[in-house]
Amino acid sequence: MAGQIIKRGDRKYLVRIYQGLNSQTHKRRYHNHMVNGTRKDAEKWLTQALRRRDLGESLEPCALLFDEFLDQWLEMTVKPRVRERSYLDYRFYLKRYIRPAFGKKRLADLKPIDLQTLYAELQQRGLSARTIRFVHMLLGNALKQAVRWQMIRQNPVAMVDPPKVVRHEMKSLTPEQARAFISALEGDPHGVVLAFALTTGARPEEYMALKWSDIDWEARTVTIRRALVWHYKPTRWYFSEPKTPRSRRTIPLSPTLLKQLSEHKRRQAEERLRAGSEWQNNDLVFPKWHGGPLELATLRLWFRAALKRAEVPQHFRLYDLRHSCASLLMAEGLNPKVVSERLGHASVAITLDIYSHVSPGMQAEASERLENLLFGKLAMP
Repeated sequence: MAGQIIKRGDRKYLVRIYQGLNSQTHKRRYHNHMVNGTRKDAEKWLTQALRRRDLGESLEPCALLFDEFLDQWLEMTVKPRVRERSYLDYRFYLKRYIRPAFGKKRLADLKPIDLQTLYAELQQRGLSARTIRFVHMLLGNALKQAVRWQMIRQNPVAMVDPPKVVRHEMKSLTPEQARAFISALEGDPHGVVLAFALTTGARPEEYMALKWSDIDWEARTVTIRRALVWHYKPTRWYFSEPKTPRSRRTIPLSPTLLKQLSEHKRRQAEERLRAGSEWQNNDLVFPKWHGGPLELATLRLWFRAALKRAEVPQHFRLYDLRHSCASLLMAEGLNPKVVSERLGHASVAITLDIYSHVSPGMQAEASERLENLLFGKLAMP
């Protein structure tokens, strides 16, 4: 029961640990491990192995293939805990980047050097550091569960460093560009959705999922309650929860935007009559001609056309309308907490981290106010 140490050559010792009887053959089972070193090294390994065995840990390496383990992890751990969108994203990244590299390896054979090699290969393929860090996060979560299930002793991801993400400068419209952009939307039947994006700071998936029932005409507010999710294999869409609990929020609407939305609703009623039986009654504020949800590709085309009419550089992305809303408000000195609530950030710290650089004058103003508060009376003649 205590195990055996058998000398097998110069500085070689075979350690044998009794594992009980085989349930089918009724023969004795042993765990054999070769130690290269001194007898003291073999005794140390034996002591550690007996302790692991007494704690219920299997001494035999897990024979499960990494692909098989990932299937179990997805179904038993991931699927019950995350939103469908996140679950499908996990499956995509595993299939695209992780399974081809490690799927046919045994789970127990996965080493830190294998992971570091994968990250280097992904960098050579031109993947961004952000994407590689997401792969790193997926592997870390999966293998952490493998440790909990006692399939492996250590998580190799903890011994590997992913590439550092270099934060690129955020792009946002200047006040002049924003005014030119709004002017370019006049007379555009699709302009109201882009004006809504810029003035509310909502995420594209949020205003694409907006329903008329979310608008309170008397209170002059809109409430973000859901997000639109598209999947193209197979092509389908559905509504999901917003990104974070704080993404559920109510945003005041300006009189001008309310007027544009009212006119947009009237035009939509006319489109509904023209569509006839093809109309899909989803109650969406910004649908396609037949009432179905918009796609991001369509929105991007409208956005590019508006940028061109406004003579604004084409390097801006649709998502930069959200950044522009926040940057313009922060530059005007609005309380960051108010901006954070408008954007639906999980915390005001996120807002400050992303947008504090757009209002450098705030620190100068803070110093001036302290000067007046602390030394104002002393400075008086």
